[in-house]
Order: sequence, then structure tokens, then C-alpha cells
Amino acid sequence: MGLIKNIYARQIFDSRGNPTIEVDVITNKNNLGRASVPSGASVGKYEAKYLYDGNKEYRGKGVKMSIKYILTIIKEALIGEDITNQKVLDYRMIQLDGTLDKSKIGANTILGVSSAIAKAAAAENNLPLYKYLNPADTYTLPIPMLNVLNGGVHADNPIDFQEFLILPVKVQKFSQALTMGITVFHTLGEILKKNKYSTNVGDEGGFAPNLSSYHVAFEYILQAIEQAGYTPGKDILIGLDAAASELYNSHNKKYFFRSSSLQESYTTDDMIMFWDTLIKKYPIYSIEDPLAEDDWLGWQKLTKKIGHKIKLVGDDLFVTNSQKLQQGINQKVANTILIKPNQVGTLTETKNTIDLAKKAAYTHIISHRSGETEDTMIADLSVAYQASQIKSGSLTRSERVAKYNQILRIEEALGKYATYYGEKFIP
Repeated sequence: MGLIKNIYARQIFDSRGNPTIEVDVITNKNNLGRASVPSGASVGKYEAKYLYDGNKEYRGKGVKMSIKYILTIIKEALIGEDITNQKVLDYRMIQLDGTLDKSKIGANTILGVSSAIAKAAAAENNLPLYKYLNPADTYTLPIPMLNVLNGGVHADNPIDFQEFLILPVKVQKFSQALTMGITVFHTLGEILKKNKYSTNVGDEGGFAPNLSSYHVAFEYILQAIEQAGYTPGKDILIGLDAAASELYNSHNKKYFFRSSSLQESYTTDDMIMFWDTLIKKYPIYSIEDPLAEDDWLGWQKLTKKIGHKIKLVGDDLFVTNSQKLQQGINQKVANTILIKPNQVGTLTETKNTIDLAKKAAYTHIISHRSGETEDTMIADLSVAYQASQIKSGSLTRSERVAKYNQILRIEEALGKYATYYGEKFIP
């Protein structure tokens, strides 16, 4: 039996240069599990809370208190325990925190240890992480949702929507999908340059040009897909992260588009008509957070209106929380959930939410955060938990590409036992 022999923690830095936690869990057979924790810029208000030091160092975002908790009360509670008892160990840390939102010890603190435990257990059993988490005979690899244009809080430009994504579907392998995505991404860069726009990138690696509106963004993406030799809506689908909570004014209950050429404000009913019109104009098949996290009645109306046509993805709406998802299921809201382990704080709770989604026939997408590390765990989670899609940013910036590269390794290792979600996703 593998037992937890020691736990270490240190402060490292994420892709935005902010401090984060890295945790090592060592077994009595000297197997190592190492995990680091990402953070988000667009954070739903119902996410589990991170613990930060709050002092002048690193503008308050230091994590020395989190490290102190790991090296004292968490370490004391877990040393000597069976490394494979993920659920028991996770709930023990939840009990140590004792709050509903993990605000005492911090979701970042707990997730670092929870993730490292799973990796150490996989090493103890001499298995890759995805196979340890789900010892199946065959696996379906997810569709990469490739971020090609950044806006919103992820970029210093006037584009309101946070992410414009492409989903390569009409291929047989994940590796072929990446080839398609890379071709379109570089073609888009050439088009932007030709039209005198910057090809600097945003937080998640997508281009962040100063385009005048979302209409221009869509037109350039469609042009890039066609110039790369593919058909929009057939070979490659389009996805969008509207991050509408960032556009919502809770006082007057209106959505405000800040684009310099638009200056448009919308009621909820206006937004529903807006989305219905937009998906008729462009081959959009997935919209994340099209309405704000508290606009439940609006979500219900929108789902009834267009939920049978496209994937309506709840991120801020559900925050990987099974109770929030159950509320959505009961109210017939959305049809897809974005899964971010750091929103809830443990792998056990993450898996519980995924299981609930599957039971209710909701699609689930494994996702990164805008402040990422080189940890590739979500790639393994996407394969183990059979996600239809993985969202890890663009095909630039190594902390993003690392996740896609890990799935390439998994595809190679599985050989004929790997299939690609691909054409099953075509509407």
C-alpha cells in the first residue's frame, strides 16, 4: 500500500507573473506527485475563494499563508494516509477548511494538494494519470477549442467578447485537428498583418488586435478558415466566450457593449434576440456565458430559444459546482458546463460535477484559466473524464500548448485505442 510520506509546497509564478502554489506529495516508495495551481482574470463570484496574503508584496497576491497551511495542518492531517483514498483525503481537507466557499484555507491551497495526491497515486501504480483516473480499454480524445482572437479582460483592445475560438471537427484524429487549427491560426495572423493590425497576443495566446467590433473579428476568422482551405461550419466550427457577466450592469439590469464603434446597451430580451440573430449570420456552434451569472430567467428563455441549435456553456453560471449545476438542470438552463477544478477546489468535487452533468446529458468541457502554469493535468482530465472538448487557449504560449502536446502524447501511447470526438460534434 502506498502511503503519504511527505508534503512540500513552494511559491512559483504563473503565466501572468503572479505567485501561485506548487505542491509535491511523496509516497513511502518515493513516488512523486507534483501539481501547480492556475488562476483566472474573469472570475465568477460564486467560485470557491483563493487565499492570498493581502500585503504589499506581489500586490497582495502572495501565497505564503497557503503554503503555511499546507506545511502544517494539511500535512499533519494527511501524512501516513493511503495515497489512493482521493475522496477521503479531499473531504478531510474540506473539513479542515470548514467553510462553504473554502475561504479559510483557500481553494488554491486545497487544489494544489488534491491534484498532487492524484499524480502521486498514478505514479505509485505505474500508470499515466488519465489511465489511473479511468482505467478504460479505449478513450475518446476531446476537440480542442482553439482561442484565435482575444478580447474582454484577456486583452487590451476594444473587443467586448473574451474569446473567439475555432473547433476543428471533420478529421479522424486529435493530431489532425491541431494541424488544422495551426494552419488557420497562422493564416489569420497573415491576414491581420496584411490589414495593418497588430499580431501581439493576449493572456491566452490568441491575437489581440484593435478591431472595431466583434463583426470584424468574425469576418477575419471566416476569411482565415477559407484561405486555409477549410469550410466554416463544416470542417471547422466557431465558438465564443462572451463572458457576459463582465458586460452586465446589475443596477439597471442591462448589458453594455463597450466597443468604440457600437456603444450598444441591451436588456436581457434584447440579448436573446441578439444571440439568435448572430448564430444565423455566423457558423457559431458554442457560446460560453452568453448571459450573466445571476440572469437565471434570461438563461432559461435563451435555452428554450436556441438551446436545441447550439451548445450553451455555463462557466460563471455553474462554477464547476454540483449544486449550481443541479439548479440549472432543474430549471432547464444551458446544456453544457465548463469544468475548471480550481473553481471548486478538489478533484473529487470536480468529478462529482462531471458525473452529474453526464447523468443529465449535459456536455462538459475541461478548461484552463487565463493565469496558467506548465502543469498539464487538465489534458489528462479531459481524456480520463471523456470530455467532448478541451479549452486550453491558443496555439502559442507554451503554458497553453503544453496541454495540447500532452494529448498528442496520449494519442500516440493509445494508438488504435484512441478515437476523436470530431464528427460526433457536428450539428
